[in-house]
Amino acid sequence: MDMDVLFTGGTVVDGTGAAPRPADVGIRDGLIEYLGPGRPELVAAETVDCSGMVVAPGFIDIHTHSDLTVLAAPSADSAVLQGVTTQVTGNCGFSPFPVHPDRRDLLSDHVGGIGGETVPVDWSDLDGYAERLGQSPPSINVVALVGHGALRIAAMADPYAAADDADVRGMCALLAAALEQGAAGLSTGLTYPPSALADPAEIQALAAECAARGRLYATHARGMAGNEQGAIDEAIEVSRATGVRLEYSHLALNNPVNWGRAADPLRRFESAAEQGLPVGFDVYPYDASSSSALQYLPDWVQRGGSAELARRAADPDWRSAAERAIAEGFFGGIPWYWERIVLSAAPGMDDMVGLSVGQIAEQWDRPPEGVLLDICVRLGSAAQVVLHYRTEQDMRAFLAHPLSVVGSDGLARPLAGQDHPHPRSFGAFPRVVGRYVRDVPLLDLPGAVRKMTSEPARRLGLARRGVLQQGFVADLVVFDAGRVADRASFAEPRRIPQGIHRTVVSGTTVAVDGRVTPARPGRLVRCGQ
Repeated sequence: MDMDVLFTGGTVVDGTGAAPRPADVGIRDGLIEYLGPGRPELVAAETVDCSGMVVAPGFIDIHTHSDLTVLAAPSADSAVLQGVTTQVTGNCGFSPFPVHPDRRDLLSDHVGGIGGETVPVDWSDLDGYAERLGQSPPSINVVALVGHGALRIAAMADPYAAADDADVRGMCALLAAALEQGAAGLSTGLTYPPSALADPAEIQALAAECAARGRLYATHARGMAGNEQGAIDEAIEVSRATGVRLEYSHLALNNPVNWGRAADPLRRFESAAEQGLPVGFDVYPYDASSSSALQYLPDWVQRGGSAELARRAADPDWRSAAERAIAEGFFGGIPWYWERIVLSAAPGMDDMVGLSVGQIAEQWDRPPEGVLLDICVRLGSAAQVVLHYRTEQDMRAFLAHPLSVVGSDGLARPLAGQDHPHPRSFGAFPRVVGRYVRDVPLLDLPGAVRKMTSEPARRLGLARRGVLQQGFVADLVVFDAGRVADRASFAEPRRIPQGIHRTVVSGTTVAVDGRVTPARPGRLVRCGQ
C-alpha cells in the first residue's frame, strides 16, 4: 500500500476526546488512508518522523473575520503557523455577500470595518465569492456564514431602518439562496448596525431558514449595558423557537460591573442544554477584545457608514452632539476606560498605533471622546482598537466549560504589517495547548484538542473533518506538547508560536517549523453538498 505521506512514531490525539495513543498516520490523495501501528511494508513518497510529538486534527477556528484577508494575503501566515487548517468567516453579521449592485460600496465599508481590510467586492453571492477565492487559493480551508448585516444591506433600501414583512421575506430568500450554495449558517451582530436594528421576530424568521436545513445560527448577541443576561436569553429563545443550533459568539463579560460573575451566563447555557436545546458558545483565551473603533460609537453616529460619518461630522453642531453621546459610554453605557483602549491599526497615522486613546488625547490636548470621533472620521472603518475590558478569571471559567469551543475572533494575517493587531490572530490555539493544558492546567490535552477540532466540526455540520479517522480529510497538525507556546503578545503581536512542527491541509504541508510553504490547497468548504 503506497502513501503520499506517512507520519510515523507520533502520539495520536484524534480529536474525539479519547486518550492519546501511539499510531502512524498515512495519507493518500488528500485523505487519511491508514491509522494504526507501524507497518514496515508501508511505502510513502515522504516519511515524517513524529517521535516525541503529538499528531492531531488540524485546528478549526470557528470564529474569524478573514473574509477579505484570505483574498488579500492567501498564505494565511498567522493561521497555518499555529496549526489552523480551517477558518469560519462571516461572523458577527459581517460577510462579503450577498451583494446589491447599488449598495456595493456600503457593503464593502461594512465588511472592512470588522477586519480593516479593503478588497474590491466584485462578486454578488457566495458562488461568486468562491470563484474569486479559487483564483488565488488560500493555504487554509474557508467555511462561510451569511452575515445578517450583509443581508440587510442587500435586501433593504435603507438597511438602518425597521424591516417590514417584505424586507424580511427578501432577507430570507437571500439567506436561503446562500445556504443552498453551501453557507454553513447565519450570523448576527446585534451590537453593530445595521444588524442591531433587527427585532427578535426578524432574527427568528432568518434562523428558521437555517433550522430547516440543519445549519448553524451564530450570534454576537445584543450585549448592551444592563442587558448582558437578557442578550443570552434572547439568543437561547431563538433556538427554542426555531430548533436552530445556537453558537453564542465569543462569550465574555465586557462590562466592568459584571467582572467576576461568569457563573451567571454559564447557568443560562446549562439550563438550556438540560432542556435539550442545541446550544453552545466559543471563547478565545485572552482578557482583551478588538474591533473597528467605529463600532463603539452610538448607533446613530455610525448610520450610513464611513463616508456618511465624514460628511455629517463637518457640521459643528452634529459633532458636538456626537461627542456628548460618546462620552456617555459605549454599547448603551459601558464606561470608557481610555487607557484600556489601544489603537491597533490606523493607516496614515502609524505613529499613533500602539497608543491608548487616553495617551493620544494627552498628546493632542483634547477630550478623549473627541479624539475617538476624529480618528473614526479620518479613517472610517480602517481604524482598529484593542479593548482591555475582560478578566482572566472569567475567561478561564468559559474556556473550561464543557459547552465551549475555541474561536480566535481574529484574522488570517501575513507576518509583515504596519498595524498592531490583537495577538489572538497569531497565538490563540497554541496558547490553549501550551498555557491552559500544560502550564496552567485547566484542560486535559484530549479535551482541549476536541474543543478545537471535532466539536467545531460537529456544530458546523462538516462531514469527514475534525477527527483523525480513516477516510477523513487529511487536515492535521504536528506539535511538541512540551514546547508549544504562543509568543505573540500585545506588545509584539506578530511573533509566531513555538512548538508547531507541521500543518497539513488536505494532505499538503502548508507550514513546517515556523515557515510557510508555497502550497495553497485551501478552498471554500460548502456545507450540505
